[in-house]
Amino acid sequence: MERRKPYWDKLEALVAACARRGVAALDRDELRELALLYRQTAADLSVARESPANAALARYLNALLGRAHNLIYSGHAPRARGILDFYRRVYPAVFRSTLPYTALAFGIFMLGMVAGTLMAWADPGLERLMLGGQMIDTIERGEMWTHSIVGIKPLASSAITTNNLSVTFAAFAGGVLGGIGTAYMMLFNGLLIGVIGSACQRAGMGLQLWSFVAPHGTLELPAIFIAGGAGLVLAQGILFPGPLPRRDSIALAGRTAIRLLLGVLPMLVIAGIIEGFISPTAAPVGLKFVIGAALFTLLLLYLFVPRETPE
Repeated sequence: MERRKPYWDKLEALVAACARRGVAALDRDELRELALLYRQTAADLSVARESPANAALARYLNALLGRAHNLIYSGHAPRARGILDFYRRVYPAVFRSTLPYTALAFGIFMLGMVAGTLMAWADPGLERLMLGGQMIDTIERGEMWTHSIVGIKPLASSAITTNNLSVTFAAFAGGVLGGIGTAYMMLFNGLLIGVIGSACQRAGMGLQLWSFVAPHGTLELPAIFIAGGAGLVLAQGILFPGPLPRRDSIALAGRTAIRLLLGVLPMLVIAGIIEGFISPTAAPVGLKFVIGAALFTLLLLYLFVPRETPE
């Protein structure tokens, strides 16, 4: 035990990096390595304490583990600079590292949407069953049910944002059930969009529907997909811990999933404002599609163009 272990230096380096950049700057692999190094070093401390000759080593390891423990099991009060850095640099990197989970959530949603479209087109009675008689009657009269939003824009925007947040948190929380809840939310919402699209297309209102969805949907729908991806990340940590103890696996997956969830909150707020103030208005259809395309392009640039990592 007198000889210095190489992984102590690795743990020292990770602790120092966290002190400079904050633990939120660590990606999933670095967090996993930090947990592994912490446990290995803790085992060495237990051995060192058994011999009085290793008293100095025990003190060193105890101090190192104390610093690492504060990083793993406690948080730091968020500072304005740290919050800005999280959204500017950390969040896009977390999104890219977990992209397969978001892609899977998107795939489940699309499966539901295609199924809903085909089933509703084959059986129009499904539209009335799922959407309700009042909404179908409105569509059959050639009217958009969203017109009622226009007169109460501030209240509508608040209600829309609250609803979007509820769907997003439900998609995330469904990961606790091993991903079953998340998959259900993605599938059901896709099915619902498919049925609505079918009903509007049958009534000759397809363009009205998608011009309504376009301005806010280019932020709202990706936010829901990302939240679904966060739920699947959490499910993966629960079901497939790999070499880690399940507790550590859940802690690491939960940290990543929560960071993914935090990143979509501004997207949902912006989408709610647009859905309340722009989407249901009589603005030109072309303008609505341009707004949607512009927002989606900005979102892609934000998520996929890497930022420099400060030292």
